[in-house]
Formats: sequence, structure tokens, C-alpha cells
Amino acid sequence: MKFKMLSKQLLFLVFLITIWQLVHTVGIFEAIVFPSPKAVAHALYNGFMNGDFLFALGASFKHLLLGMTTALFLGTVIGLILGKSKVANETVGMYLIGMQSIPSIVWVPLAIMLFGFTEFSVVFVVVLGGTFVMALQVRSAIQNISPPLIRAAKTMGISGLQLFYRVEMPAGTPYYMTGIRLAWAFSWRALMAGELLSNGPGLGYSLRYAQDYARMDQVIAIIIVIGVIGATVDHGIFSKIERNVMKRWGLLKQ
Repeated sequence: MKFKMLSKQLLFLVFLITIWQLVHTVGIFEAIVFPSPKAVAHALYNGFMNGDFLFALGASFKHLLLGMTTALFLGTVIGLILGKSKVANETVGMYLIGMQSIPSIVWVPLAIMLFGFTEFSVVFVVVLGGTFVMALQVRSAIQNISPPLIRAAKTMGISGLQLFYRVEMPAGTPYYMTGIRLAWAFSWRALMAGELLSNGPGLGYSLRYAQDYARMDQVIAIIIVIGVIGATVDHGIFSKIERNVMKRWGLLKQ
């Protein structure tokens, strides 16, 4: 089954590359604007061999690690407060969805004004990109716990912090894992938005640098790297973890 799916994906990839090469050969766009697959492959090879892409990747993952870790912590704290406090949820909670719906790139001018063209500006944008979606998921985890489960625990004398650690946390784990996966996706997008307007280093900065010098082969190569990393981490790590958790909690068919 997996082999059949992989074959279909490879066939679709070959189809896309064929169309790409055909458009380049026909000359619909100028070669400097629309490079061939060979030119992009060459740019990918050179970028990794000379270390430029590896250096940019290292910088981007540093920004992501700092920003996403902070976003998970802040999102969890905010979500717990909103989930446990009716007053907080009815006041602050109503603005949470609005904040989460703001595109990450909108925060970039504010970050630059506050911290200048520094790496901290990028981290700040990443934090804002992942915090709100994480908070929403944690709030949902608390609010969607089955009331009979809470009543049964209280009947057995479980309350306070013990109720939280022994009942609410385990029951909300599937929502929490979904929150981590969404926080990764939002943080990765926010990272690229922040780095595009930064002074580097990072993949987003390298993308803008290549665009400034009309190196479209490098531009497309970096876009491919960004897309492959995003898809690989999402489907290869977070999606599998989330699915295993959902199965263990009986929320998916075996």
C-alpha cells in the first residue's frame, strides 16, 4: 500500500518536472525569470556543497527552536488560564481568535521597530506566530474534557492539582499534540516571513538575497528546500506522533 502511494507521488513529481521543462523549452517566460529544472538542481547542489544552504538552515533552525519553544510555553500557560478561568475566557479569550488570524508577516514591521534588524526580531515574529494557535488548542483541551469524567474523579476524592495532573492533562493530550503540530506549521511560516525582511542569516534572508540579484535558480532552489523541510517535519514527525496519540486514546480506528 505504501509502495503504491509512493509510486503515485513519484509519478506526479515526474509529471510536474516534465511540465516545468516544457514551459521552459517553449520560452513562455525568459530564462532568467523561469530557469530550467537542471539549473535549479545545479543551484541546489552548489548551495549544499559550498555550505551556504547548510549555514542558512542552521540559523533558521536556531531561530525556530528559540521561537517555537517560547511559543509552546506561552501558549500552554495562556490556554490553561483561559480554559480554567471563565472570567479570563470571556474577556481575553474573545480576542484570541482575532490575534491568531493575523498573518505573521504583519508583525514584522512591529518587530523591526522594537528590536531593529536583529535576529531577535525574527524570534519575536516566530513566537507570535505559534503562541496563539497553541493557546487555542490548550483551551479546547481543557474545555472539551468529558464532564462525567471530572465528576467521577471528584467522587473518588481527586481534586485541585491532582485532578489536573491525573485527569485533565491525560484527557487533553490529543488536543495538545494537535496544538504542537499546528504551532510548528505556524511558526515555520512566521520564521520565513520574519527572515525575508531581516538582515540574516537564515533561509528567508537567503531567498531575498537571491531575488535581489535576480538568481531565480537559487530562489526556486530555496523554495524547494523550505517546502521539503516543512512537509517532512509535518508528515514525518508531528503527523505520526499525533496519529499514534489519537489511536492510543481511541479517537482513531486501528
